[in-house]
Amino acid sequence: MGTVHAKAPEVTPTEDDIRFERIPARVERVIVEGVGRTKDDIIIKEVRPILESSTFQEMVQNSHEVKRRMERLGLFKQIGIFIDTCKDSGGQTGYEVTFEVREFRPVSGGINTLIGNNDASLTRGYSCNFSKPVNANPDILLSGGIYQFHGSYPWSGYKETDRGVELDLTFPSFLGSHSLRWDGVWRDLRALSRTTSFAVREQAGHSLKSSLKHVFVRDRRDDTILPSRGSLIRLTQEYAGIGGNVEFSKQELEVQFNKSLFWDTVVQLSLAGGVMRPLHSKDEVRINDRFFLGGPLTLRGFNMKGVGPHSDGNALGAEAYWLCAAHIYTPLPFRPGKGGFGDLFRTHFFINGGNLGNVNFNNLHGSLRDVGSEFRWACGGGVVLRLGRVARMELNYVVPMAVQQGDGVNPGLQFGIGLSFL
Repeated sequence: MGTVHAKAPEVTPTEDDIRFERIPARVERVIVEGVGRTKDDIIIKEVRPILESSTFQEMVQNSHEVKRRMERLGLFKQIGIFIDTCKDSGGQTGYEVTFEVREFRPVSGGINTLIGNNDASLTRGYSCNFSKPVNANPDILLSGGIYQFHGSYPWSGYKETDRGVELDLTFPSFLGSHSLRWDGVWRDLRALSRTTSFAVREQAGHSLKSSLKHVFVRDRRDDTILPSRGSLIRLTQEYAGIGGNVEFSKQELEVQFNKSLFWDTVVQLSLAGGVMRPLHSKDEVRINDRFFLGGPLTLRGFNMKGVGPHSDGNALGAEAYWLCAAHIYTPLPFRPGKGGFGDLFRTHFFINGGNLGNVNFNNLHGSLRDVGSEFRWACGGGVVLRLGRVARMELNYVVPMAVQQGDGVNPGLQFGIGLSFL
């Protein structure tokens, strides 16, 4: 929020005068300084509620609400609010609200740090993006761009260069938020080294993917990294085959529930799963589209992408997976740094399990039975550190309790850092 400097008319103070909702106010004018490229009609539409204020409190609240809306619309880089008295043509005292703004540059660049799930991948590239609220509504956003990224994926023994175009429409509903995205990308997959398995090498080459993806999110948690209450539902649906030579359908679901108990203890239950299939029975889903499982923030106790089918040490991924976890979070023992830095830490004890496998849709019952049986699971405990509101670190001691042949197991101390977790 910006700093508000207000000066009321000179009146004799009374008991009622100190109640701002009872002080009448008439806004004579609203000034926006620093405007260059922004259209006047957009600004006039946004500041109109301030001119309709009838009390001093309403004027201040409307001014802050206008600032918040302009920030959400991405109109300006900086916004300051100043309120002062003024005289109209008849000598009557009113108020003048001034916004001092700083516009974004028409073209800007920067260096960004990407936080993944410590998967040891190397990614570099560039992108050019745009975004625009639809009908000046910050809740409905149209965005798009072009990009090129090069990534290395050592757990599967390949590297890939993606060049693509994307278009996204984000909008709310009474249940949650929706994102509808089209992505057209030209992908070039190559073997990472001489030791890359033949099962990966035979998928090397160019592919053209054109897909439509819908993401629904209903997030009622009080915090995205260390929630103490609330629930999350995320449903993802993707259809690839709107042109190009990559054709599949994919569905994923993630559910999380948090409950606060006594002594700042929190119980968290999570469940995730997904299934995909090629659109034609003779086709095979490519390795860069499949599901992978394993890692220090998902299926703890196993190596990154270390669960499921492998060939010569390279993870091949699969067409279906499920994953569940139960956590108990508590404050640090003896509460060091309570009310400050210490509140960024939590101890937790957990149990997580899951499985990954391919699906034969001609024998769907048998495939689902195989994916549901002989699953992997592990338990352990450790310390979680919140990194702002974007990521978390975990240092855990994990004991794998059930593994399958070919799995990459990581017992004992395991460190993880990333954006997503279960």
